[in-house]
Order: sequence, then structure tokens, then C-alpha cells
Amino acid sequence: MIKGINVDYQGRCQHWHSVVDIVANLCAKCKCFYACYECHDVMNLHKFEPMSINNEERAVMCGVCNYQMTVWSYQHSNYQCPNCHHAFNQRCSLHNNTYFC
Repeated sequence: MIKGINVDYQGRCQHWHSVVDIVANLCAKCKCFYACYECHDVMNLHKFEPMSINNEERAVMCGVCNYQMTVWSYQHSNYQCPNCHHAFNQRCSLHNNTYFC
């Protein structure tokens, strides 16, 4: 389940809602998937904590097919879901330091 503010059926939220905004990220602290760190921080008493890039936990989810992948798999996915091949927002890479460490 993807949490967030005004989340649609594919994980888009009030902050990010284009056709390619379908990636959800796992918070290392609460272990929940959120549409974005902004939604997470509004909805929780703690800030979003990034996942380690070396962690083998499935920390990224495609909102279209709910496929979960490791950070490494996501970062090497060529901006598309390895399962359903739906395009991911390439600009999400600008937030890598927020979601991954």
C-alpha cells in the first residue's frame, strides 16, 4: 500500500501527479511506502529516513503493478519498471539524496 496525501490508484500524490510519477519509496524508520517524502513528513512525527543503497531490502515500488525492487535495481532500471515496463519520472533522480544514502 502506498501512503500519501490524495494518493491515486497508482501512487501519485498532491505533490507529484504526472503520468510517470508512480514510484513509491520505503522510509527506513517506519518501513512504509510513501508517494513522496513531502507526504511522509506531513503525515508523521519523524522525517523521511533514506534507505541504504547497499541494503538488499525491496525499498522502491512501482505504483502501476506494485512490483518491489532494491535500490540498486531501481537505479539500474533505465527509468522504467522491470516488471510492467511503465516509465518512471527521470527527474526523480534529483531526489536520490533524499531517498537513498
